[in-house]
Amino acid sequence: MLPPSAMLIVFDGIDGAGKSTQIEATCRWLELRRGAPVRRLRDPGSTPLGMRMRELLLDQHGLPIAPLAEVMLFMTARAQLVAEEIKPALARGEWVVCDRFSFSTVVYQGHAGGVDPEQIWKVNQVATQGITPDLTIILDLPAQIASQRIQRERDRMESRGSDYFQKVREGFLTEARRWPRGVEVIDAHQTAEAIQNTIQQLLMPLVAENRQ
Repeated sequence: MLPPSAMLIVFDGIDGAGKSTQIEATCRWLELRRGAPVRRLRDPGSTPLGMRMRELLLDQHGLPIAPLAEVMLFMTARAQLVAEEIKPALARGEWVVCDRFSFSTVVYQGHAGGVDPEQIWKVNQVATQGITPDLTIILDLPAQIASQRIQRERDRMESRGSDYFQKVREGFLTEARRWPRGVEVIDAHQTAEAIQNTIQQLLMPLVAENRQ
């Protein structure tokens, strides 16, 4: 059984919606409110194996990877992340904030990539050892606007075009409706400050219930 103070918070959503900005602000706010460090992770990544998988999946533009193979590679990184970082941190009673998690694979490789989302969820259950986030925050933005916001060099996923990313957005909204408990969709059209205020309002009850 996990200590009562342990929490897993996940940020997800279409590329370009502002996850990195909100994760940074949220971690600072949580550390101030709780008076304790927050474990910040990203999926894939945050472990040596995860970083290898991340490079393979996102940076190798010329390497053909079948959608089902992508699923398995993401799950490999996630299984290592859970075993090496998330599960031990939660066992210590820490708060973990993760940049992407299960929804991303279901949406990008499932809804947008053509792999059966139900099958992805089944594999994900094994990879995560049954661990589910206490709260998943999905930043929502129309695909065209999200794409325009990406000013850096695009990775393999971000280079797949407007039709793909329209399916990504629709996939996130579909899965959010399917799993309403513990999932919150936030309109990312707003200013960064307004979005952060909404996030803090969502987190306030969890902070109050789990003070150290």
